[in-house]
Amino acid sequence: MIEDTETIDEFLARHSADVEEAVRKAAAAEIMPRFRQLGAHEVDQKNGPHDLVTDADRNAELYLTQALAALLPGSVVVGEEAVHANPATYEAIQGDAPVWIVDPVDGTRQFVHGDDGFCTLVALVRHGVLLASWTYAPARDQLATAVRGGGAFLDGERLFAGPPEPGRDLRVATSHPDYTTDEQKRALLGLWTDGVAPRACGSAGLEYLAIARGELDATAFSWEAAWDHAAGLLLVEEAGGAHLTLDGGPFRVTGGNSLPFTAARDAATARRVAALLSGAGPR
Repeated sequence: MIEDTETIDEFLARHSADVEEAVRKAAAAEIMPRFRQLGAHEVDQKNGPHDLVTDADRNAELYLTQALAALLPGSVVVGEEAVHANPATYEAIQGDAPVWIVDPVDGTRQFVHGDDGFCTLVALVRHGVLLASWTYAPARDQLATAVRGGGAFLDGERLFAGPPEPGRDLRVATSHPDYTTDEQKRALLGLWTDGVAPRACGSAGLEYLAIARGELDATAFSWEAAWDHAAGLLLVEEAGGAHLTLDGGPFRVTGGNSLPFTAARDAATARRVAALLSGAGPR
C-alpha cells in the first residue's frame, strides 16, 4: 500500500511508462477495433440520446481497472461505467487510498458517429490532489501527459498554453444545453457578449488538451463528474493555465463545486470568464 505522496512520486518515476502502455493497450484491444465498426447491439443509451455507452467503453474500462490496480497495489479505480452501475463506488474519491479516475471513451457520441474526436482519460489522485494524468486520442495517435510539478507534454513535447492573443474574441467551449439547469443556462448566457466566441464542446478531454496547446482559450462546464475533468485540469495547470468555480476557488475533483466553472489558458482569462459566468462581467 502506498503510504504518502513521496512514495507516489517514486511510483510515477518508475511506472509512468507502464501506465501509458496500459492506456495504449486498452485502446488497441477494445476501442480501435470497434471504431467505425460498431453494430447496433454494441451501443446503448444511459440517460438519453446524448449520453451513450458502447461495448468499447465497458471493455476498455475493465481492462484499465485490472491493469492500473495491479500496477499500484492498494489503489482503487473509479471509472465512469462502474459508477453508472453502482453510484456508491464514486465515494472512493473521498477516501485515503490513491485513486485512478478513468473515462475509457471520453466523447462516446463522437466515437459512435465515426468522428476521431474522442480519447481515453486516466488520472491519479490522492486526497483530492491531482498527481498525474494521461490523455490518449487513439484515432489521432496523440498522447498528452502531466505530472504535478513536472509539466505537461504532448507526444514528448512540452506544452505552454500562454495568454490569448490580444484583440480577438475569446474562444470558449461550453456545456451542451441538455446537461444544464435553468440557473446554469442563465450563467452561461453571460458568455454571449462582445469579445467572446462561445461554441458547444466536444470531448471534454480534448477541449482541455486544446487549451494546454493554446488552441482554445477557455471552457465553461456545468457538470463535475471527475472522470471528465481530472486528467484535463492537471494538463491545463501544468501548461500554465488555471481553473475557477463560481465561488472563486479552483475546481475540486472531490465535488461540491459552484457551477458552472471555467478552465483557461492563463489566470487572467479564467478570472474574465468566471466573472461573465457570475454576472459580474460586461454584457
